[in-house]
Amino acid sequence: MPDPGVLTARPREPKPGVGAPAGRSALPHGAELYVPPAYDGRSPNALVVALHPANAAAERAFKELLPLADDARLILLAPKSERETWDLVYGGFGADAAAIDELLADVFRRYRIDPQRVFISGFSDGASYALSLGLTNGDLFGAIAAFSPGFAHTLTRRGKPRVFISHGSADHVIPIEKTSAQIVPRLRAEGYDVTYREFEGPHVVPASVAVETVSWLRLCG
Repeated sequence: MPDPGVLTARPREPKPGVGAPAGRSALPHGAELYVPPAYDGRSPNALVVALHPANAAAERAFKELLPLADDARLILLAPKSERETWDLVYGGFGADAAAIDELLADVFRRYRIDPQRVFISGFSDGASYALSLGLTNGDLFGAIAAFSPGFAHTLTRRGKPRVFISHGSADHVIPIEKTSAQIVPRLRAEGYDVTYREFEGPHVVPASVAVETVSWLRLCG
């Protein structure tokens, strides 16, 4: 990658004759992919890169969006961090960002993806990584959905993706003040279009927030 965290994979015309199955499938680097059964390869679909929280399997990232993916025609890609959580926590973009770039290149090679509807989401540590990687690659990701993030760290930024952030007022894992008093005001001051949803609850993603997020994603791109 030319700069730390900058992804090079981009949607393209799928390669003829390569496998593009619907349903769930395992990918390299411990990742998982979900493709709605209605996918037929003729119409471009939206893609969401969904990032798990710390100390979790890749499939944990499916929890919030999978029940809504078929109706919204969302292809979900769930990478797996190489260590307990994402590389940025250990000092900077590295192996995890490179693996995500490789996984995206594979998905773009096999599936017809709308370049205006490539999104990234995550919960907890995954939300912090989604914000950081999404802001770094705003020319690829048209929107970012971050559920209870703790930070957003970038060395460079491209594009201007829309941002959806949620956080529970009784969150004792990542205090809500990190979002309400730091992340959201800073992004808005920097000119980002931010939708912020604060709810009464702990370190979770309520079903109502997931539904609103998918509705919001449908308006993006």
